[in-house]
Amino acid sequence: MTALDTATGSSPAPTAATPSQPPRRGRGGRLAVAVVAVLGVVVVAIAAFSIGRLSTLAEPTPTTTSAEAGFARDMQVHHQQGVELAMIVRDATSDDEVRLLAYDIATTQAQQAGQMYGWLASWGLPQAGREPSMTWMTRAAPGDDAHGTHGGTDGAAAHEPGAPMPGLATPEQVAELRTLSGVEAEVRFLELMIAHHQGAVDMAEAVLDRSSTEVVVALAQSIVDSQTSEIELMESMLEERAAAPAVE
Repeated sequence: MTALDTATGSSPAPTAATPSQPPRRGRGGRLAVAVVAVLGVVVVAIAAFSIGRLSTLAEPTPTTTSAEAGFARDMQVHHQQGVELAMIVRDATSDDEVRLLAYDIATTQAQQAGQMYGWLASWGLPQAGREPSMTWMTRAAPGDDAHGTHGGTDGAAAHEPGAPMPGLATPEQVAELRTLSGVEAEVRFLELMIAHHQGAVDMAEAVLDRSSTEVVVALAQSIVDSQTSEIELMESMLEERAAAPAVE
């Protein structure tokens, strides 16, 4: 601060910021993707919180035992495993097609998990429910009969509270994937992720049967559409690898 600044009581003029050096590329793709995924969760959670606040002005707020809250909690867990599987195979192969698919799955599902985290925050609900996972899917949807069956794809009788989520890989399957590399890792990943996507589609269709909340319906339908398309892609990738001759 100069004498003139002292006399006038003014603050010193800000100095020009020194241009920063461009960031260096990280050596590991895993760290870069993880950082992108975490930032995506934070940004989307904040945005979803704001959107959720606005949407509640026109819609009733879901309760903690509602299908909307149960879906948001369970699908977050489901998506987190999807990110984990994608990160494992991305490090286990040099195949560009599989690595690109894994990157897309990891970033998309991390973003969607952040969105669902934001819903619960905007609804004033805890991230962990007091009921076992999957309980919301055991309750009959509108139009179900007493046995939980209707014209849709899901029936309440097909699920039990606390049962494993549809398509979720077991700890043993995840551990096995970590031991594989190359084509073996690609094939096992595709098998696991096809089942994982099919389970996510089942859950998304179940909440579509049970909810009219705009943000929930929009995300659930996007999961059905995008993951159905990815299932078809992964099935074709799996066929290619099954037909390929083993490399000695």
